[in-house]
Amino acid sequence: MATAKTLIIIPTYNEKENIPLIVPSILQTVPHVEILVVDDNSPDGTAEIVKTMAATTPALHLLQRPGKQGLGPAYIAGFRWALQRDYELIFEMDADFSHDPKYLPDMLAMAEKADLVIGSRYLTGVNVVNWPMFRLVLSYGGNMVARMIAGLPVRDCTAGFKCFRRKVLETVPLDRVGSSGYSFQIEMNYYTWKRGFIIREVPIVFTDRRFGTSKMSTKIIREALLLLWKLRFRSLINRG
Repeated sequence: MATAKTLIIIPTYNEKENIPLIVPSILQTVPHVEILVVDDNSPDGTAEIVKTMAATTPALHLLQRPGKQGLGPAYIAGFRWALQRDYELIFEMDADFSHDPKYLPDMLAMAEKADLVIGSRYLTGVNVVNWPMFRLVLSYGGNMVARMIAGLPVRDCTAGFKCFRRKVLETVPLDRVGSSGYSFQIEMNYYTWKRGFIIREVPIVFTDRRFGTSKMSTKIIREALLLLWKLRFRSLINRG
């Protein structure tokens, strides 16, 4: 599986400081992978930087979208791009080094026996660096709530560092995934779990972004809570 054709999808919006650093770091760590940057028309010129880098980096690709439409839709666009090609393993990864490329080999190794691999902040305690206490409590508590309400057998339900096998994305109803942010991650995990795919977690240390501004908002948190109850209700209806 280490030689399976692998794509790492990185959604960007105003990541001009990070993208020139994260791309070479990934390719130095796992040279056989390819990278797709999905940019939402960043006003800081992120896409232009990617175009310049791609001219000398064949493994780097760019998918431009007309405007800022959210994390979930960006990943869905990236998934569809990957499914139109022959990638076997498809990653989600942030541009800001909160997801350290050094964990990619561990995740690839776990992908040999799992359909979805999650880089987990909470598998071996709480492994988060540089977050204010209120955000850490919100995240950790939100994951506990997600497990209780939706029944997800995952320690880090809202993690955004993930590796899907192609067959998962071919089976999960991408047309029905309409959420973004935390709720997008929960929804993708839920559909994967409910379809009987094997989910495994790999411990990582999550370090808050080096450059730029966090995309976290109270709207994303409210959306996640609403989605959890929708999934719970749907599960009860289907069980009945």
